[in-house]
Order: sequence, then structure tokens, then C-alpha cells
Amino acid sequence: MRTPLCDLLRVDHPIIQSGMGRVAGPELVAEVSNAGALGILAGLGLSADDLRRQIRRVRELTNRPFGVNLWLHDDLRPPHAPSEIPGETLRSAQRVLNRFRGRLELPESSAPPAPYPDVIAEAFDVILDERVPVWSIGLGNPDRSMVERCRRAGTLVMAMVATVEDARAVAASGVDLIVAQGGEAGGHRSTWKKPPSSGAAVVATMVLVPQIVSAVHQPVVAAGGIADGRGVVAALALGAQGALLGTRFVATQESMAPAMYKASLLAASSDDTRVTDTFSGLYARALRNTYLTEYESSGAPVLPPLLQTKAAEDVYMAAAKRGDREYYPMWAGQSAGLIADLPHARDVVGTIVAEADAALARLRALG
Repeated sequence: MRTPLCDLLRVDHPIIQSGMGRVAGPELVAEVSNAGALGILAGLGLSADDLRRQIRRVRELTNRPFGVNLWLHDDLRPPHAPSEIPGETLRSAQRVLNRFRGRLELPESSAPPAPYPDVIAEAFDVILDERVPVWSIGLGNPDRSMVERCRRAGTLVMAMVATVEDARAVAASGVDLIVAQGGEAGGHRSTWKKPPSSGAAVVATMVLVPQIVSAVHQPVVAAGGIADGRGVVAALALGAQGALLGTRFVATQESMAPAMYKASLLAASSDDTRVTDTFSGLYARALRNTYLTEYESSGAPVLPPLLQTKAAEDVYMAAAKRGDREYYPMWAGQSAGLIADLPHARDVVGTIVAEADAALARLRALG
């Protein structure tokens, strides 16, 4: 028998906030956890010292359970070296990026990107040393030794997957709970190898969740297309014990997302997102903008995972500074069409709980 999610996580509500990079800092995490849900801190790419500081900042703001998100993607263990990029691939990518740099008044570049930091092992050590309540794995499958180290530290292991096959794999590794990421979800596709195309690993939440519930013995959390209490109730009806929300929490006061990113979400419809690898080198669902559409139409190759991010980092930072949505990666799911306000994160949790209660009451009234 599966342990009830709220009992397992020691939370009041079966709601989890996604640990999305450039969005989920200590203030957002603590606000969600203080509201009785589970906040997840974005840990990807942080040095051990930075991650430790952020974990301790969360603890200054809340005494409730929280988590930290790391990736275990095959292409980050270790990260690709910039020297591995073929010359013509680099030149083609930089030609497109130079077009964007010109519009943002940045100098052109033909240099290889800076290396992506090889910090996963040390970040994992920090999570255990700090006895973080939940380790959230965005992309990857932990080996049994990692899970056992978490057991000894009292840290629960939560792994997100996008396929039934991967759900079985993380279940065999002994994780404590599994997030079923439907194709509607924003951000990176939760696989640990890059799929062959943007159309792979995008099974809809409605179809994926019950298959994973039937395939594993761990509690399952639904993700993808959920932004309100009605979605949470639908997830429960599919056999999930809770819901993980990312896009809804981007559009909150405590989110670290730039103001133009939040405004773009409020104005977006569900048709305004696309799965692309042009921002990071890995497939992820984001809001369409000039960068996305022109890079794809150029036919230029993308650089290896997260070296693409490093190559375009000056473009992203300049766009953020200028408030220019057209050249910034704005991770977003199809639930963007359900979001029309910018509340505090605690109010998001409270509203979702009230909406879920109302939806359940309506169902009971149907007899």
C-alpha cells in the first residue's frame, strides 16, 4: 500500500512547487512551504557554497519541509567540454547568436562557450550534509547507492519522469515518490538522455498518469497542464496522490522570473508554447518568441546540452536587463492559458486548495 503523500512529505496539502531554474529561489520556496505545500529550490549549476547558502536561507524563512532540485542527466555527468564542439557547428550557432547580439547592442563572438560547471556530485553532498527533507531529481535516474545515502540522511528521493519505461527504472532504483510529467508541462522534458526529436516523451498527462500509477508501487504526483484546484482533483481521479505545478508559480510575486517573463505568461494562451532545444540544447517547453522562431528557422545546429545555454548567456542576460521578452528563455507549460494574475505564492496554494474543495463538492453533488 502506498503511503499517503501528505504523510510522506509531512505537508498539509498535496501540492508541490517545481524547482525551475531562474525561478525558484529561497523566497518562493519558503512562501510555498509556509502555506502548507512543498517548495522546491532550484539547485542546478550552483556551486556547493552557493547551494549551502540558499538552503540555509530557506531555513531562515521557514521551518516546514522543502526540497532541492538537481539533475542527473547523462550529458552532465560529466558535462560536455567546449573543445568537443566541431568548428562548423560552433560557427553556425554563433552566426545566429550574433544576429541577436546585434539587436541587443552586444559585441559579436566566435569563441567557444564557457564550460558548464561539473558540480552535481558536490551539490549532492551538500543536500545530504544539510539534511534537506526532499531531493528532487528533474532529469535522471539515481543509482541505488545515492538512494541509500539519502535514506541514511533522512532525505526523501523524488524523481520526475516522462515515460512509463523511465518510471519503472526509477522505481527499481528505490525512489520514494515519482512525478509523472505530461507533455503539457513547461520546462525541460524529464528524460536522462536527449530524445531524438521534440515530439518524443510528450505523452499527455491524462494518459501518462494512470499508466505510471499502474506500473509502480510508489506514490505518484501528476505534472503538466495543472494550474488550479480543478486540475489537482483531476490528477487525484487519475490515481495520483498530488500535483506538481511549475508555470503557475512562475507568475507569483516571489518568483525570480523577470517582470517581462511574468507579464508574457499572463498574456499567453495555451497555444503560445513550443517544445524546443534552441535555448539549452535539451528539449523544453517554452513561450514562443523571436529567439526561438528565428533560431529554428535558421537551420543552425544547437550546441551540446547546456553549452547552448552558456553560448547564449550574454544574450539572455542582456534581454533580461532590457526587459526584452524576445530573446529570453521563458519556460512555460500549456497551463499558461489558465493564468491571469500575479499573486503571492501563499495565495496560490490557498486558492488551489479552495478550488479543489469546491470541485470535490460539485462531484459529490452529482450523486
